[in-house]
Amino acid sequence: MELLANKLRPQKITDIIGQSHIIGEGKVLSNLVQNKKIFSFILYGKPGIGKTSIANAIVNELKVPHRFLNATINNKQDFDIVIEEAKMYGEMIVIIDEIHRMNKDKQDILLPHLESGVIILIGLTTSNPYHKINPAIRSRVQIFELHELSIDEMKTAIKRACNELEEIKLDEEAIDYIAYASSGDVRSALNLLEVAYYSSKDKKITLEHLKSIESKPVFFHDKNEDGHYDVLSAFQKSIRGSDVDASLHYLARLIESGDLDSIYRRMSVIAYEDIGLANPSIGPKVMAAISASELIGLPEARIPLGVVVTEMALSPKSNSGHTALDEALSDIKKGSTGNVPDHIKTSSKTYLYPHNYPRDYVKQEYLPKGLIGKKYYQMKNNKYEANLNHLWKEMKGEEK
Repeated sequence: MELLANKLRPQKITDIIGQSHIIGEGKVLSNLVQNKKIFSFILYGKPGIGKTSIANAIVNELKVPHRFLNATINNKQDFDIVIEEAKMYGEMIVIIDEIHRMNKDKQDILLPHLESGVIILIGLTTSNPYHKINPAIRSRVQIFELHELSIDEMKTAIKRACNELEEIKLDEEAIDYIAYASSGDVRSALNLLEVAYYSSKDKKITLEHLKSIESKPVFFHDKNEDGHYDVLSAFQKSIRGSDVDASLHYLARLIESGDLDSIYRRMSVIAYEDIGLANPSIGPKVMAAISASELIGLPEARIPLGVVVTEMALSPKSNSGHTALDEALSDIKKGSTGNVPDHIKTSSKTYLYPHNYPRDYVKQEYLPKGLIGKKYYQMKNNKYEANLNHLWKEMKGEEK
């Protein structure tokens, strides 16, 4: 029996739910389909948010030769066969799932044909291509990040699916539960709906029946669907406020929701926005914890995350680095730039090379004329910045 998620896979680009930043009136992918011209690109994002559906809709609507490959399952010979077939057609769209797992042999086979245009690549991946995809591939494609579907979009997908299930009975409370429990993953939502439908009495899906199938806690934070972002906000503000217990509480809620990507992004921001120069080692520690979490997955990922979030909450805080840059950016946007001083231009003969002087420092002006004397950085009161300031003054000969 065909799964509901596969049965409902969109056949046209207009059938896609969500991704309004690239699909819809006047948006890039819709325009390319409308103009019947497609270029190589990679779609990346969490599972179940439309990567395969978009690729399928595009090739179906364009009615062009195409083949599906999986970088993990299909071997080098499979790639060779598809390329020979593409040469016969003159041009072929090749959709490669899990493209981040494509090894060097397969990349070497693909690259020249991607370059010549015989192969138009649509790559699909859950991993950030800027970290996981070979630069030679990246330079030949456009990259589009897909976003998690909103609760409203999830409900639309669920209600559309109900039209395919005969005599189904479920109320708004049950629809809400499925939407929240699925964390933006349409495939997961449709699978839960289908299991509930075929395991229920009289085709009636109740909240209790759904909970007996999907036991993961679901947080109905509020009615305006901002709850998930409120928890992320509370997570950051608790760390910024140095409340370690609240920080761990909100981390636990985010872990229970299964949204590791949001945790990673928010921790990376906090490390530099809120802790910054007060504990500069925290940035690499956060990245190490993220790498470890990615490697081991849940439930063990909670261990490195708990350790690093505890240190983040207990760390001294400073926002001096990024606020200084924000002020510099504000000047740039207002047109306060000026010419680069002559003595530090590339062709300068009068530049004083600091390493030729005592303490590797020599006094000379670096800011443009109109900004001389401008102070962007304002030191915060913490040991690390105080020590940096002391070393800076010592280098300039102002302290002995």
